[in-house]
Amino acid sequence: MTNPEQLTIHEAHKLLITKQVSSVELTKAVLARIQAVDSKVRAFLTVTEELALQQAAQADKRIADGNCSPLTGIPAVIKDLICTKGVRTTCASKMLENFVPPYDATVIEKLYAEGMVLVGKANMDECAMGSSTENSAFFPTHNPWDLERVPGGSSGGAAAAIAAKESFYALGSDTGGSIRQPASFCSITGLKPTYGRVSRYGAIAYASSLDQIGPMTQDVEDAAIVMNVISGHDERDSTSVPCDVPDYTKALGKDIKGMRIGIPREYFVDGIQPEVAGTIKTAVAKLEEMGACVDWDVSLPSTPYALAVYYIISPSEASANLARYDGVRYGFSYKEARSMWESIEKTRQFGFGPEVKRRIMLGTYALSAGYYDAYYLKAQRVRTLIRREFDSAFEKYDALIAPTSPSVPFKIGEKTNDLMQLYLSDVCTMPINIAGVPAISIPAGFVDGLPVGLQIIAKPFAEETILRIAHAYEQATGWQQRKAPI
Repeated sequence: MTNPEQLTIHEAHKLLITKQVSSVELTKAVLARIQAVDSKVRAFLTVTEELALQQAAQADKRIADGNCSPLTGIPAVIKDLICTKGVRTTCASKMLENFVPPYDATVIEKLYAEGMVLVGKANMDECAMGSSTENSAFFPTHNPWDLERVPGGSSGGAAAAIAAKESFYALGSDTGGSIRQPASFCSITGLKPTYGRVSRYGAIAYASSLDQIGPMTQDVEDAAIVMNVISGHDERDSTSVPCDVPDYTKALGKDIKGMRIGIPREYFVDGIQPEVAGTIKTAVAKLEEMGACVDWDVSLPSTPYALAVYYIISPSEASANLARYDGVRYGFSYKEARSMWESIEKTRQFGFGPEVKRRIMLGTYALSAGYYDAYYLKAQRVRTLIRREFDSAFEKYDALIAPTSPSVPFKIGEKTNDLMQLYLSDVCTMPINIAGVPAISIPAGFVDGLPVGLQIIAKPFAEETILRIAHAYEQATGWQQRKAPI
């Protein structure tokens, strides 16, 4: 078969169970693709060729025995903050450059149980702090649609790998948009589930009340397939919600006639590129043409405060989570110190990059005596207001529509000296994490050859609604079929 790495999960699965292709053949094709293009894209921090071929051979035996699922024998890449036993997990940081976890994250255990083939670990912004994958301690990743531009972040390596056909799907993590924004920039599908829907056990923490693992795929059906496997309660994660998991694929293929969709005006912010706003409005018109009842007069008035809330809560939680990296237990350790305290200080000085240190200092300040009430406590109160506004909106609407990003992918280095502009890259995605609701980004078109993502938001645990709308739009437009020029 010519170019099997170009297939979706569901297409590859059909060929696997009919013996038209083997998992070993799929895996070799993906590994060859990585060898051919990743020197330009730089999506991978680690390629697990030997392990992948072993797992592919085992998957072929399972398929021959009739013991397979839609993910059996399908190659995947995992964001490098999700623990994989025996496989280096760096968080794209010098602090964990040589860390090899002794256990698998829950989501990895679930995927292995289905016969996943792991081809490698994806590059990212260090400790998941960034919007462009320029903050990796090792190298930046390039966007397959334009190698001079960023792929988004922090899950930029995973998104670029999907867009460049170096993997069939990926798992990323989303703290303030880190699945959806790179999905938009790379013209793939990225789903941030409801907080608590997918176990975070084994994911290296950034901000524990915001982090969520989710799928990054070539289309909506593939996202539903992956969600079927990774969702569910986990006793090892105290934030995991004990509720039933539906078959998400059953939400697909339905029309959206009569569905109520609201368009919050606050998401069309000052500074949004007019062409991006126009693309999203065209997408909404298409949904209306398909029978959805669209209301353009929707307001979520606390949305403008989401950026400030995020950059108080997330650094505060990061300052606590990253305190464990002291050079004593594991990870990088500065050896040439004259005292324990100097060793800890130098370990953090040389182990963390500038963006991580910025956020630790900001969080420590916000939590310090005299400032806790003024900043952190106030941010938590505004967070409650944001959540209540979403709850109120979902009493009237089945879903809300917004841009995923206010801009198309920007050039590498363009915003490194303007941190506020870089932070604003996630202005359309942060409120969703603050509220804990689910959202998806799907391809919605192009501006001068660069991708634009459409964001669909729903109430907690309404991933089926999101997938239904996203799939209907995808099938009506076909944007997901366009291939990156690389």
